Amino acid sequence: MRFYKTIYLTGFCLIVNYSFGQVDTSFQRFNLGLAEYLNRVSTNNLGYIAEKFNLSISDAGVEKAKVFQDFSLSLDYTQSKEDGSNSGYSISSELGKTINLAGKRRARIDLALSENQLAKALVEDYFRNLQAEAAILYMEALKQNQLLRVKIDSYQTIKKLSDADSIRFSIGNIMEIDAAQSKVEAGILLNELQQAEAEWRNALNQIALMVGNEYCDSILFPTGSLKNTLRAFVLSDLITSAVNNRTDLQVAMKNKEVSQRLLRLTRKERRMDIDLKLGLENSYLPAGGSPAATGITAGIAIPLKLSNLNRGEIKIAQYQIEQADILYKQAELQVKHEVIQAYNLYIAYCKQVDSFDNGLLKNARNVKRGKIYSYERGETSLLEVLNAQRTYNEIQVAYHEALFNRAAALVELEKAAGIWDISL
Repeated sequence: MRFYKTIYLTGFCLIVNYSFGQVDTSFQRFNLGLAEYLNRVSTNNLGYIAEKFNLSISDAGVEKAKVFQDFSLSLDYTQSKEDGSNSGYSISSELGKTINLAGKRRARIDLALSENQLAKALVEDYFRNLQAEAAILYMEALKQNQLLRVKIDSYQTIKKLSDADSIRFSIGNIMEIDAAQSKVEAGILLNELQQAEAEWRNALNQIALMVGNEYCDSILFPTGSLKNTLRAFVLSDLITSAVNNRTDLQVAMKNKEVSQRLLRLTRKERRMDIDLKLGLENSYLPAGGSPAATGITAGIAIPLKLSNLNRGEIKIAQYQIEQADILYKQAELQVKHEVIQAYNLYIAYCKQVDSFDNGLLKNARNVKRGKIYSYERGETSLLEVLNAQRTYNEIQVAYHEALFNRAAALVELEKAAGIWDISL
């Protein structure tokens, strides 16, 4: 579902009661789910649109390969002179055609068809990489939004504490240095908040770029949660899926086919062609202009393929086949290792998230609250409160980084395995 809202304050305006500035008020916000976002990428991304032109170019190449050899027509005029006077002239015409033998045209068509299949595989592989890149940018925007919320919460907490300290100082409950320190900390957090807002805006801008959004007065706002990226996989199944489904392996396979078709065409091009000719010649005398003679000629020309003694072209094509075969084996091996590495990273990031969910984040939050409560009762120092707040901030940032890393690792794992079922 798409939600359209006019928002009058964005980003930094979430804390307008605590900040000292304002931002633009004319942006429109469009909530955008991951599925709809990826669909927009597939239809509106300019790089992908340009890449798909290779399919049309390849289709045109197939049509070009189907062309037959043209006929040739020659016309000649000859004038004869004897003792300075015109003794007659002749007009001749000749129609010729080169006949390709040994199935050269069929071989050219087969090569063009293989190149067409290669172009399709390349476009599919381009989209595989584009889809993964787009998903990670979407997740990056979600992460930056959460980090902005962390900065907002932190600033609100210290700003509230600073305001309370000003009152406590005015009635003589604390020293001036403590009140000044809390104001300094609030200013530092405000600067960090402004930086977080800029990074959040830039992340949203990357999403707009991915979907080819030309409207600079709107914000595409990602929805969903990075917490929904926990999956269970069997490594052997992932490797099998990768070998069967990876588009870059399909590209390597099509390269082998193209090399084989190129060798076949090279061999056929070395076979001789024949030129067939059919001509008509009329000779005219000067007086009366009536034909003196009419002749019909027919002929055949057979080239002497002495150049076939040089087997350089054949060797090149054969080496290209061997090279393509080795490259395919290398690509297959690379795919298997990419799956293993992506799987290991995903498992590691899952464990990191688990460590936060198993009490680390909750304990840090409780410590912070306890220190603030004790400070308000005069039982602890401001320094301990600030240290607890910083520790809690660092753990929150690390937690959201871990969630993002797990989500990005899931994208890379499914990309490596040639599957896709990402949802948030």
